[in-house]
Amino acid sequence: MTISKILVANRGEVARRVFRTAREMGIATVAVYSDPDKGEPHMREADEAVRLAGAASADTYLDIGAILAASRETGADAVHPGYGFLAENADFARAVIQAGITWIGPSPQSIEVMGSKLQSKRLMESVGVPVLASIELEGLSTVKSAAMALGFPVLVKPSAGGGGKGMRIVTKPDDLLEAIEGARREAAAAFGDGTVFLEKYLEAPRHIEIQVFGDTHSNFISLFERECSIQRRHQKIIEESPSPAIDEPMRTVMSGVAIEAARAVDYVGAGTVEFLYQDESFHFLEMNTRLQVEHPVTEMVTGLDLVRLQIEVATGATLPDQAPTMTGHAIEARLYAEDPLNDFLPVTGEFHRFAVPATDGLRVDSGIEDGSQVSAHYDPMIAKVIAHATTREGAAEILAKALRRSHIHGSTTNRALLVRVLEHPEFLDGKTDTHFLDRLDPKELGQPLIDPANERLAAVAAALADQAHERLVAKALPTIQSGWRNSPSQLQRRTYTGYHGEYEISYSVDTDGFPIEGVGLVVLGETSPDVVSFRIDGVEFEYETARYGDDRFVDSENGPAHLIAVPRFPETDSDEDAGSLHAPMPGKVIRVDVVVADHVVEGQVLVVIEAMKMEHTLRSPHDGTVVDVRHQAGDQIDADAVLVVVEEE
Repeated sequence: MTISKILVANRGEVARRVFRTAREMGIATVAVYSDPDKGEPHMREADEAVRLAGAASADTYLDIGAILAASRETGADAVHPGYGFLAENADFARAVIQAGITWIGPSPQSIEVMGSKLQSKRLMESVGVPVLASIELEGLSTVKSAAMALGFPVLVKPSAGGGGKGMRIVTKPDDLLEAIEGARREAAAAFGDGTVFLEKYLEAPRHIEIQVFGDTHSNFISLFERECSIQRRHQKIIEESPSPAIDEPMRTVMSGVAIEAARAVDYVGAGTVEFLYQDESFHFLEMNTRLQVEHPVTEMVTGLDLVRLQIEVATGATLPDQAPTMTGHAIEARLYAEDPLNDFLPVTGEFHRFAVPATDGLRVDSGIEDGSQVSAHYDPMIAKVIAHATTREGAAEILAKALRRSHIHGSTTNRALLVRVLEHPEFLDGKTDTHFLDRLDPKELGQPLIDPANERLAAVAAALADQAHERLVAKALPTIQSGWRNSPSQLQRRTYTGYHGEYEISYSVDTDGFPIEGVGLVVLGETSPDVVSFRIDGVEFEYETARYGDDRFVDSENGPAHLIAVPRFPETDSDEDAGSLHAPMPGKVIRVDVVVADHVVEGQVLVVIEAMKMEHTLRSPHDGTVVDVRHQAGDQIDADAVLVVVEEE
């Protein structure tokens, strides 16, 4: 069997990843795209692109009929699902196969069994794979007593899906019912299945997973482990291979168990068997019946192209006879458009520039390019940056330096947190578990990478660059120096606001150069709007500068800075009711728990919104009385919309 054209039923970086291998294999490619994704990289890189009318996932990337219609329209003879969306949907796999199209993935039966965490746990237990104690809630009348028998804390988990969506940790009985209802809502919205169950919650496990492959000839191989313990909201942000906690005997045991798990469902293609590992024992967590987000670390230590292997297996090829080997160490960091200083809330908006420096041993799998938009409709992951070196410490250093030096101009990201994790002594010592970010405050790790002194120097660079820019675009008397007077006059001033404060830069331009008040500065070379170099007390500094409206992005070896140019004549702020509760991002109102005249206390849940495939709970900022409710369940809202007004007591 051969494949001539692949449709990728996905978007962003995974679609681009599959296209890359398909091009290398001489296979034509088809992209599908929603309205918000029009013009985005994955749409432009494919040989053909088909519009899926709409914005919401349910109307686009989750619409089986629309995907099949696109396949027929373009003559695609194979479908690759990527990960997320329909990747683990047995009905989709079945529909593709029934349409006579090659499905690049496991059988619908394997997806069905392993797609249900409840069903897969039962199967794994029957074949001798260790599992965690759990409780099924269907038909259970005494949920609290059952949870108490399991022992708090417990984890509420959706039976379908993955990616941490719908999970809730519950530490006391009084919070259990609300957690179950919230998990059911989020799971139903994300996966179309609101079934949840309770599982014993381990206090400090590692998340270890084994990459497996099966072919249509009943051959199975393990491609070793990945550790994915650094997580927030049960979603991975840093993954690596090999794990610093696993020795060769344990690797052999876990790989053997993972192969038995795959064999139990006659697995074909790429799959990942996930375990929780604690105190030198492991328990089955789930099996992901697809390519994993973190597959690049396996590719970098094995030298294999897992997407190529998927395609070859789908055409009936036999897995390689040669046993795989592992060389060096690889670490992947997931870049998200989110704010670690604000409970990791997703952030929407434009990325004016996205550039990671080319470095030996570095790979970038990105869903965005300069000018890309991040919408509220999809997952906020924008890119993966992966480093490979002979040692774990070497890989961490390459990755941290590359992230520090990257030009990321636009929406807020988790870049600073990733760098600080990679440079943290606990991480470098291999002391990683799923509670790493519970022990270490994300609000500390997520602080900007630049300190106050260097942020001020960045403001100086911004002032120099802005002055050069204005001279360049000046329409009147362009040869006259900025601020020229025929008699001495006051200094020129520019003001910028950064994370650490406000900086007023006072300067003049004269025959002696470019004096800056309070700074013994010597400009080096010709200052341009894009590059500024100067020397202070014998130390030379070089800055790359960029401007977008009032935003200034200044990149240097001292860390990236984001500054806002303060206008000389700022507009007066409009009045707003005190106690207004704002939407942190665009989304949909799921629930409003208060009405006008209700008395509320600080921290009480007022509104629940859904955005970027997650629920976000908004709480009262203080004790008081509700005086206005401006939106109801079902409303679509913009970022910063006022939802509720609470008059403080």
